[in-house]
Amino acid sequence: MIPRYSRPEMVAIWSPETKFRIWYEIEAHACDAQAKLGVIPKENAAAVWKARDVEFDIARIDEIERETKHDVIAFLTHLAEIVGADEARFVHQGMTSSDVLDTTFNVQLVRAADILIADMDALLEALKRRAYEHKDTVRIGRSHGIHAEPTTMGLTFARFYAEMDRNRARLVTAREEVATGAISGAVGTFANIDPFVEEYVTEKLGLVPEPISTQVIPRDRHAAFFAALGVVASSIENLATEIRHMQRTEVLEAEEFFSKGQKGSSAMPHKRNPVLTENLTGLARLVRMAVIPAMENVALWHERDISHSSVERNIGPDATVTLDFALARLTQVVDKLVVYPDNMLANMNKFRGLVMSQRVLLALTQAGVSREDAYKLVQRNAMKVWEEGADFKEELLGDGDVRAALSEAEIEEKFDLGYHTKHVDTIFARVFGD
Repeated sequence: MIPRYSRPEMVAIWSPETKFRIWYEIEAHACDAQAKLGVIPKENAAAVWKARDVEFDIARIDEIERETKHDVIAFLTHLAEIVGADEARFVHQGMTSSDVLDTTFNVQLVRAADILIADMDALLEALKRRAYEHKDTVRIGRSHGIHAEPTTMGLTFARFYAEMDRNRARLVTAREEVATGAISGAVGTFANIDPFVEEYVTEKLGLVPEPISTQVIPRDRHAAFFAALGVVASSIENLATEIRHMQRTEVLEAEEFFSKGQKGSSAMPHKRNPVLTENLTGLARLVRMAVIPAMENVALWHERDISHSSVERNIGPDATVTLDFALARLTQVVDKLVVYPDNMLANMNKFRGLVMSQRVLLALTQAGVSREDAYKLVQRNAMKVWEEGADFKEELLGDGDVRAALSEAEIEEKFDLGYHTKHVDTIFARVFGD
């Protein structure tokens, strides 16, 4: 990803320096395991660790690769230049390139997942804080973009908290899914390398052995990983879209924090645009862009081909770097979101009590009116509000058919806002467990 949408810690995971360092650790630990088995001399295994504190010369590796046309061989050649050709002759004993490449890729994905889970924890903390802050801040709920019934801003934050909490669980599962390594040799039969080597290396790297690999780790694991990232991205867009709607001038129930000196438009000095959440909507599309290629990587020829390789070299860094940035940006937006309770109340009352129609409908049915007739009675008064700007409660009080079933006090009671917020604590207990 471009630096504009990148954060250093995640970028570092995908740097050539990190990649070659993991390659090296795999090879060095494999040599130790081979020495423990008596397959190679212990002094040769120990010699490989001479490169422990050496910075690998990336330009030199690239130079060798231009000749060999093989990245792993280029690295091994450079390693031998550091360690010594004779001392390094047992490096990569019985291994194949995919043992190094696939195990490294999974180490990188695990590390990326750890960052993403930490990002999610920060977002959850911000959502929870804002939910409790606005637990009782009444706003209108909307369906189809149209006023429905009252809810609270706290419940809005709480539902996004619950969604992101599910996404955290998905990230944890995704991490577990790819936390495997394979050091099983050509076509995965262990013909030239003992399974102990795989067990030893994966333990050192914080992975578990792949139960059965071919010459590659099965790509259904990676498909599940990137699918989880795609779901997280969609949830980011879900929350971003809600904020974008709330910031519309006609709504203005909340808006992104507008800092001192910030400019909204090069042409119109009055503008305060939801640029961060619009940006998040776009970044979510980029993360989801990785999902289909990851799915298509599952089907490989026989025991191995490399059709997945070019895909993963792109989607691994791009999807994780972008999602890391997006989660951090969304946390900032939620943390500083400016909420306007008075505007929320004004918007809810814009149509003069219309949002209480269901309460009146239910009261009429409880009073003995058929549901069909009750619906007609309520709707005919509601339409006067839409079309004539009438006051809903006053229309009901002046409707003889309604008054035949409901007293003035009963109608008045149906416009109590507290009726709609009486179970907020119950919902919060379900979401937060408090």
